[in-house]
Amino acid sequence: MHAANHRSDAQALFDRREIEKPLDALQRIWGYPDFRGKQADVIQHVMTGNDALVLFPTGKGKSLCFQLPGVCMPGVTVVISPLVALMRDQVDELRALGIEAECLWSQQSEEESRSARSKLRAGKLKLIYVTPERAVLPGFSDLFGNVPISLIAIDECHCVSSWGHNFRKDYLGLGKLKELYPGVPRIALTATADPHTRDDIIRQLQLDDAAVFVDSFDRPNITYHIAERDNARTQLLRFLQRHDGSSGIVYCLSRRKVEETAEWLNKQGIKARAYHAGMDPGVKADNQDAFRMEEDLCLVATVAFGMGINKPNVRYVAHLDLPSSVEGYYQETGRAGRDGLPSEAFMIYGMQDIVQRQRMIDEGDATDEIKRIERAKLNALLGICETAGCRRKAILSHFGEAAPARCGNCDTCKNPVETWDGSDASIKALAGVYRTGERFGAAHVIDVLHGKVTERTKKFGHDRLAVFGVGKELSVHAWQSVFRQLLALGYIRVAHDEYGALKLEPSAHGVFKKDVAVILRRDTIDTVRKRERGKPVVAATRAGLAPENDKLFQALRAERLAISKSLGVAPYVVFPDTTLIAFATIRPTTEQQMLSISGVGATKFARYGEQFMAIIVEHFGN
Repeated sequence: MHAANHRSDAQALFDRREIEKPLDALQRIWGYPDFRGKQADVIQHVMTGNDALVLFPTGKGKSLCFQLPGVCMPGVTVVISPLVALMRDQVDELRALGIEAECLWSQQSEEESRSARSKLRAGKLKLIYVTPERAVLPGFSDLFGNVPISLIAIDECHCVSSWGHNFRKDYLGLGKLKELYPGVPRIALTATADPHTRDDIIRQLQLDDAAVFVDSFDRPNITYHIAERDNARTQLLRFLQRHDGSSGIVYCLSRRKVEETAEWLNKQGIKARAYHAGMDPGVKADNQDAFRMEEDLCLVATVAFGMGINKPNVRYVAHLDLPSSVEGYYQETGRAGRDGLPSEAFMIYGMQDIVQRQRMIDEGDATDEIKRIERAKLNALLGICETAGCRRKAILSHFGEAAPARCGNCDTCKNPVETWDGSDASIKALAGVYRTGERFGAAHVIDVLHGKVTERTKKFGHDRLAVFGVGKELSVHAWQSVFRQLLALGYIRVAHDEYGALKLEPSAHGVFKKDVAVILRRDTIDTVRKRERGKPVVAATRAGLAPENDKLFQALRAERLAISKSLGVAPYVVFPDTTLIAFATIRPTTEQQMLSISGVGATKFARYGEQFMAIIVEHFGN
């Protein structure tokens, strides 16, 4: 069937009543009592034939916004997704719900491909997942036979924007879908897009008439913790020991650091695997599958891993290096706690991270305008790192969302940061940069301020400067904090074409003239260590369970793992942790009781209900 024919076919779909009402399908198939947030509005909008751009944070149910219409409407829904692992995950979950779904990708076996095509042409599929490059191939619509396309979903749509944090060239052709399939509604979805990226998505995908649905970006179940780097490995180990028995991700900037960190963690008794784009494809796939299937694995990765990750019970995300932007940080930390249960985001960074990130921007091949935007994005993230206020409020403010002054669930709220009037110290720091000719990095300027006689201070005559020794009242660590905050505040910058020399910005004049007061956060190594100490947190999913319920939860978890292994699917495909916790708390022993629990639909009860009820009866009887 040719693409042009889809106009009349698709329009005919919207002149008919849907097969099943959305809420009825939600309750029967997914086992959820009602929609969350703006899901119902989005679903109603696209099911009446309209385009939509959906910006929901991770964990707010974006996938349901195209999966449920795909089930309820005649025809087939085409889902364009950037990662094979994501496609396979979602197809597994749909099949577990009794929904016919398949994916097409270049590396699958000929038998798998032939089976998927056959089902598609026979009208047996409700959803077909494809990669972006396949969706714009000439003749792609011929795959469908006489089955009309009811909806086109473009997942992770921020990839289409060069302003975004995960730009993919193969997304650029998706703007043609409007002409190729006129009359077929399109829904584009992403978890993060600042206003500039949002506008670019609309332009690139030709979604000018699309309604934009934005839900709150707040993830209240995630605890944010950002610390100054002291001993990175010790800090990381202390953090991971609080999450013994849980799954999580540790992000590193370089491939070498990924491999070295994973190797070191295994030696420390923490089960870890590495993942980066330069690995052998087979090893990389095995490690990713292990992360999907196992419940206590730490995956150490570059940002090549994780976009669109479907695993709901990731309990922590740690960054050993500074991300490139607030959008990147939010997207990566958002991979924790998709199930809504308590989770933690942890990051350590230092002055060298800032210098390295700025060098990467300056040495990149982007246009001057894009570099300017990238610097602004990095500075916004530095502002969040250096804030003495609530981290969550700072993050939400970046996305234009109002928030209370204190969230009570980030490090600066739990352990308020002391501030001090750093105006005089800032003048000394800026004077040190100026008097040394704006030719040196922070380490040398601090030596000068401390009055430290070194080969370099003597060589350049800096031991004779008026600023030599004027900063002995602050420690080296304190001066490092001052310079880092001055960078974040925009009073100095790093010139990478001059070997990382610090340069004064025009705004520094206001500091020199004392027209502005510079209020700084007082962050010492001791307070960082104090914040990191805490009681071990074993399996955050079990928080609040009574001992007898926890014992049942573990038994249910073991049964889930056995079932998942026998089926070759991830454990969360059987039931998510939230459903197992409800089982352990409510202890259903009848079909009616079990079907009343969120996440238990008719198909899942028929497949697994008796097995889980038997375990409940075994532990607690009738």
